[in-house]
Amino acid sequence: MAAGGRASGRPSKKKGPAKGTGGNVRRSLEGKGATPPAHMRHWYKDKARGERIAREERGGTSSKAPVRQKRSEDAPEYIGGRNPVLEALLAGVPANALYVAQRIDNDDRVREAIKAAADNGIALLEVSRDKLDRLTEGAVHQGVALQIPAYSYAHPSELIEIAHDAAEIPLIVALDGVTDPRNLGAIARSATAFGAHGMLIPSRRAAGVTGGAWKTSAGALANLRVARASNLTAALREYREAGLFVVGLDGAGRVDIDEVELLQEPLVVVVGSEGKGLSRLVSEQCDVVARIPMHAAAESLNAGVAAGVTLYEVARHRRR
Repeated sequence: MAAGGRASGRPSKKKGPAKGTGGNVRRSLEGKGATPPAHMRHWYKDKARGERIAREERGGTSSKAPVRQKRSEDAPEYIGGRNPVLEALLAGVPANALYVAQRIDNDDRVREAIKAAADNGIALLEVSRDKLDRLTEGAVHQGVALQIPAYSYAHPSELIEIAHDAAEIPLIVALDGVTDPRNLGAIARSATAFGAHGMLIPSRRAAGVTGGAWKTSAGALANLRVARASNLTAALREYREAGLFVVGLDGAGRVDIDEVELLQEPLVVVVGSEGKGLSRLVSEQCDVVARIPMHAAAESLNAGVAAGVTLYEVARHRRR
């Protein structure tokens, strides 16, 4: 008897049409269509926003910083960050508008900044964090930014007039080759603290009064005039003709700053760059090139720190 027959006791294998699913499998394979782009997924935007806020609170920067474009000289500048914005507003820095991020986590600094802006007639604008990222060029803004107009530079001769109007011995700080706006802001802070009447910078290949300089100065630039010269060497020559002495600050100087005998005279202190020091043409216009005595293990000081030490020494001599 053949295997699998009726007499074998095993069920026979019948071949026939299988029971269908009624189209359920086909419909389940269709899904819900293509995955929407990132900007249309609310869960993606909320996650990205949360990560960006957390990164800013840690002091980090945006993962995709905008491409920096060359600014025109009359373009406004932006100060970002809760402390810098509040300090600028309280110091009376001229401002056009205060930008606040949508759904910002308010704290005392934000509320005080908004109040200060309102009291001074400064426009208050609520914008997205993406726009704040673009305005501040990817810098940490913590949800607030202050728009300030382009700086109006003084003429070099105006700095002497400021000293004469105050009936004080002129003290001017000149920068030679300082290209970092943060150094400019730090030097402006020291210059204000120790009674300088202004700061002179070159118009080319040098840092200007930008948002970064305003931020580092902590409002000091609101109380210190900055002049710009097309030719720094010629401007120093004119200062000397007006009766001011020029003291250059350079690590290669042959006399210590505390031994310079001109510190009580009408004075221009020239701060060189950290890498190259004073340029040759500027050195030739100096009556004295001085150095800051320090331990041999330290090769040089940051330009802002060196300026602060020197200006303190000038102030100390003038109090005698």
